[in-house]
Amino acid sequence: MAVDSGLSSPLGPPACEKDAKALQFIEEMTKNTDSVQAKVLAEILSRNANTEYLQRFKVGGATDRDTFKSKVPVVTYEDLKPDIDRVANGDRSPIFSSLPISEFLTSSGTSAGERKLMPTIADELERRQKLYSLLQPVMNLYVPGLDKGKGLYFLFIKAETKTPGGLVARPVLTSYYKSEQFKTRPYDPSNVYTSPNEAILCVDSFQSMYTQMLCGLLMREEVLRVGAVFASGLLRAIRFLQLNWQQLAHDIATGTLNPKVSDVSIRNCMSKILKPNPELAEFVTKECEGDNWEGIITRIWPNTKYLDVIVTGAMAQYIPTLDYYSGGLPKACTMYASSECYFGLNLKPMCKPSEVCYTIMPNMGYFEFIPHDPANPVQISRDSPPHPVDLADVELGKEYELVITTYAGLCRYRVGDILQVTGFHNSAPQFKFVRRKNVLLSIDSDKTDESELQKAIENATALLRPYDTNLVEYTSFADTKTIPGHYVIYWELLVKDPTNPPSEEVLNQCCLAMEESLNSVYRQCRVADNSIGPLEIKVVKNGTFEELMDYAISRGASINQYKAPRCVNFTPIVELLDSRVVSVHFSPAAPHWTPERRR
Repeated sequence: MAVDSGLSSPLGPPACEKDAKALQFIEEMTKNTDSVQAKVLAEILSRNANTEYLQRFKVGGATDRDTFKSKVPVVTYEDLKPDIDRVANGDRSPIFSSLPISEFLTSSGTSAGERKLMPTIADELERRQKLYSLLQPVMNLYVPGLDKGKGLYFLFIKAETKTPGGLVARPVLTSYYKSEQFKTRPYDPSNVYTSPNEAILCVDSFQSMYTQMLCGLLMREEVLRVGAVFASGLLRAIRFLQLNWQQLAHDIATGTLNPKVSDVSIRNCMSKILKPNPELAEFVTKECEGDNWEGIITRIWPNTKYLDVIVTGAMAQYIPTLDYYSGGLPKACTMYASSECYFGLNLKPMCKPSEVCYTIMPNMGYFEFIPHDPANPVQISRDSPPHPVDLADVELGKEYELVITTYAGLCRYRVGDILQVTGFHNSAPQFKFVRRKNVLLSIDSDKTDESELQKAIENATALLRPYDTNLVEYTSFADTKTIPGHYVIYWELLVKDPTNPPSEEVLNQCCLAMEESLNSVYRQCRVADNSIGPLEIKVVKNGTFEELMDYAISRGASINQYKAPRCVNFTPIVELLDSRVVSVHFSPAAPHWTPERRR
C-alpha cells in the first residue's frame, strides 16, 4: 500500500518511507548529473593525488576536468597490466589508490588466457551496496506485494585464487556474497530469498544448486519471483531440475537430505527446514515425470510475477527458451554493472527486453564516452587519441564506448562496452547496452574474441597435418538451444589423400585442442560451473562456404569486400550450414582448468 503524498516521488508512489528515501536519492542524483560528476572526479583526484599513477602524468593535485583530461590518457587493460602485476606480486606502495588495494575483482574479459585483475578498495563495497539498495524500491513501484512472499534466486560463488603477493582474486559477485554487507544485510520484507546463505556460499556447484532448488520447491507457494544473475543460469537451474527431480522428490517425501550434499553447514541448516511432505513430493513427481516442460516455472511456482534475469547483450539469445519454460512471464533486468564499476539501474524494470535501458547513477564513478560509429569505427592509437565526452554531453540516439574513472584508482579506463543513448531521466542519460566490443562468442560469463578463436583453430588444425588435410574455411555459432549451451565450429576441410583422412578420434581431439586453447573463463565454465557444454565441430561438404558467399551476395553483400563471417547467428545461414554437415564431433573430455593463476 502506497504511503501518503507527502512522500511522493516523480517515479511513482513509494511503498514505504524507506522506499521514499531511495527514490528521492535517485531524483537528486539524476537532476544534478553534471555537478555530481564534477564532485565525484574532484573527490577521486583529491583522494588519489599522491598516487604514483597520477603523479606520473604530472596532474599536480589538480581536481578539475580540463587538467585531468589534458594530462591523463585514455587506457586499456594492456596499458595498466605492468602496474597491476606489481600490485599482484606484492607491491603495497600507492600505485593506483591512496587506500590499500583490498582484493582483485576478476573480469570475464581476458588477457593472455587469464581473467583480468581489477584492483578494488574496501569502501567500494559500500558504494555497490548503495546501488543494490535502490533496486527494490524501484521494483516495488511496478510489482506491489513483494513483501508478502519470497524470491527464488539461484546465486553462486566461484572459486577464488590468491596472487603471488597474497591478495584475493575473485569475481565481483563472489566478493559481494562473501562480504559482511551481504551476510548481515538488513531484513527487507520485499527482498527475502528462499536460498539460505549456507547454500549460496557453498563453492561446490552441485551441492549449492541442489539445496537452492530443494528450498525453492519446499517454499513453492511463497515464491513471487524467480531469478539468477544471467538468463543462462536460470535455464541451467531448470535443466538441473529435469535431471534431479526424482532425488529431490525423495528428499521431500522422506524429510532426508541427499547424501551427496555433504557440506556440514548446509546439512545443519536444512535439518531445520526439511520435514517429510509426501503430498508435495507427489506434486513434484507429477509435474516433472512427463516430457512436457512448457510453462514449468508457473506450474511449480504458480505465484511467480516475473523472472529477474539479465537478458540484454549476449543473453538475449535465451529469451525464447525462457518464454517456453515460464509461459512468457515478464523478464526484469534491474541493473548494469561490471567488475570495474557498478554503473546504474533500470527505472522501468518490467519493460520488454528489447526496450531495456539503464540510467547511469553519477555518484558511482566518473564516466566519459568515446563516440562510436558502428558503420565507420574510429581506429584509436597513441597518434590519434580518443576525445571522450562527459556524461551530461552525450546525444540521443548515438552510440558510445564507455570510459570510467573509479575511486579505486582506475583512470580513464576503456571498459569495452558499446552503449546507445535512448533517453534521459531528468538530466541523466539512459543507455541501451548494445554489445561488448570485439566479442564473438558467449554462452555464459565467457567472452571469446576473433583473435582467440583464430588461435584455437590454429592449434586444433595442427592435429590434421599428419593426414595432409587443410582447413579451407570456418565459422562459429553459439548454440543456446542445448542446456547448457555450447560452441559449434563449422569446418570445411580439404583432404588431399582420400585414403588417409583424419579419423573420428582425431577430429574429436581437435575439439578438445580448441577448448584447451580458450581462456580460463571459458574453461572454468566448462569444468567447475558446468555452464557450457562440450565444444562441437561440424564438418561441412566441400563448397559450402562458396554457397554461403553466394547467399550473402544475393542479399546485397559486395563480392569484392565479402569475407566469411567468423560467427553466425542469422537463422537461414545456420540452417544452410546445418544442411551441409557430413560429420559431427564433440570434445571427448573437459579441458584443463585449475583455480590457481598461471605464473
